[in-house]
Amino acid sequence: MTGITVARLLMRRWTLVVAVVVIAVAGFCVYRLHGVFGSHHNVSAGGALPNDTAAFNPKHVVIEVFGAPGTVATINYVDVNAQPQRVNDAPLPWSYDVTTSQPAVFTNVVAQGNSDFLGCRITIDGDVKDQRTVNTLNAYTYCLEKSG
Repeated sequence: MTGITVARLLMRRWTLVVAVVVIAVAGFCVYRLHGVFGSHHNVSAGGALPNDTAAFNPKHVVIEVFGAPGTVATINYVDVNAQPQRVNDAPLPWSYDVTTSQPAVFTNVVAQGNSDFLGCRITIDGDVKDQRTVNTLNAYTYCLEKSG
């Protein structure tokens, strides 16, 4: 009678047995170390959130693109929520005017027109933060304000 012995079965499937043993040992080690490192169950009893938000003045942001009369431009800009926006074939002058309560504003505008003169301006709270004008064929300009 030819029977399959345990030794013969282990000789054939030794890699599977080693893999099962390694996984079992690793799982046990993770289980034991989980209780040692970073599992302190200290729960702080937080109260109600304070309602003492510091008051600050809202910012009035104006992005402008201007050019020669009859100029049409493609304008890409970053709004006050840092979301990119695109305006195709905008007649100039063009402006984006918004008031925000964010403490800081990052804004950028890029424009290319079909005339030889093009300019842009970023104004925050009445102060011109950046302004550029160009006089070239199919003029391209940009303005950037990182800390408004």
